[in-house]
Amino acid sequence: MRYEGPIYRPPSEADSLLVQATVGCPHNKCSFCMVYKKGPRFRVRPLAEIQADLAQAAVDLGPRVRSLFLPAGNTLAMPTAELAAVCAQARRLLPNLERITVYASMQSVLAQGAAGLARLKQAGLSRLHVGLESGHDPTLARVKKGVSSREQVAAGRLALEAGLELCLYVILGLAGPADSLAHASATAQVINRINAAGPLTVRLRTLVPKMGTLLLHQINKGRFSLCSPHQVLAEADRLLAELAGPLGLFSDHYTNYLDLRGALPADQERLRQEVAAALALPREAFRPDFVGGQ
Repeated sequence: MRYEGPIYRPPSEADSLLVQATVGCPHNKCSFCMVYKKGPRFRVRPLAEIQADLAQAAVDLGPRVRSLFLPAGNTLAMPTAELAAVCAQARRLLPNLERITVYASMQSVLAQGAAGLARLKQAGLSRLHVGLESGHDPTLARVKKGVSSREQVAAGRLALEAGLELCLYVILGLAGPADSLAHASATAQVINRINAAGPLTVRLRTLVPKMGTLLLHQINKGRFSLCSPHQVLAEADRLLAELAGPLGLFSDHYTNYLDLRGALPADQERLRQEVAAALALPREAFRPDFVGGQ
């Protein structure tokens, strides 16, 4: 198996076979992300190499593989025919394979379009992991996300209408203290509009500045301030209050101040009560601020 550059996968793909299909990230401009800032540049691996790695995995692991994740930063940006060929081959070679998943951006979802997404679904692609980050347009512009809330809604609905599972990642604290609650409300509105096309999953992360990023430079220059733990928790409560569902919600990440897990709307009040209890705790009950190195 061959890998190049940083290889990341979502925590929910911890048991997945990793076969690298792309290298780097085609956007690579987000102010909060350090992963590919020093390279490598985005490219699609040669199809023959990907297929050879899959074939070797089938020999080595075969029936043991139940899930497959195809790194790197945005594999949905591959040409449709090539990604479909990879998915179809995986389905043929791995007899107990239950799902195939990739990182995607809203831009790549829109670029694939309804026809491309339908073809990928038919070939065996199951799930998209997408960094929504925020539905608040001023925040999206400030962090150089390269997409608007209107485009997020259109892309998210396209994915669900194609029959793909959709896992959206939201970064609490991304707007800073001044726009914290506006960020939460706008994000809930975007998710609800996407959610109207079908159930999805939302996973919460809390902003941690990373080494070598524009965001950390802005913090050091006094141009951006981090939210306190209580401001982040208030943001989470606002998000919970305004999400409609049906969706699964998780905050299963080391950056978070509180581990929340449930299904909305059924667990909405329980989750908000957990947040309220955390809000009553003093600052020293939560992790200190730190700068991330990965």
